[in-house]
Amino acid sequence: MNIHIRPVCTSDNDEMYELTILAFTPIFTSFKEILGNDIYTAIWPDWKAGKKKSIGKLCREDSQYSTFVAESEGVVVGFITYDLNYETKTGTIQLLAVHPDHQCRGIGTELNKFALSKMKNSGMEMGVAETGGDPSHLPARKSYEKAGCTGLPLVRYFSSL
Repeated sequence: MNIHIRPVCTSDNDEMYELTILAFTPIFTSFKEILGNDIYTAIWPDWKAGKKKSIGKLCREDSQYSTFVAESEGVVVGFITYDLNYETKTGTIQLLAVHPDHQCRGIGTELNKFALSKMKNSGMEMGVAETGGDPSHLPARKSYEKAGCTGLPLVRYFSSL
């Protein structure tokens, strides 16, 4: 698949939001199954609204984040967002999403490599990405690993009180 990576534009907002909902629905479905309704609802009462707000912030020209979209035939098929910490010389990938119809074709890996290269060219000495360890995050983990990242397994526990 031939993709073109470019900076985000305000006009990408709607496409990015729709793509995000499609890409993250299996993840939030998995979270609800794993955590149960009470904990899930306490953490994410309306994850779609939260994503919409986040996407709006990412598409602004004055955003603190760097966001790039991957296009195929003029359609946004994925995007990546990262920020830079010049004090610690660390770049952190904040959000990666690929449309489900285009997953497992190397788009996430290309976006990761692109972002890591941008971080390095900005003087960063380390790139960081976090993702889930559940089955719904397997494509993201594979993408980070293919881009040269090393995973450190961590576990987060939750308890309804």
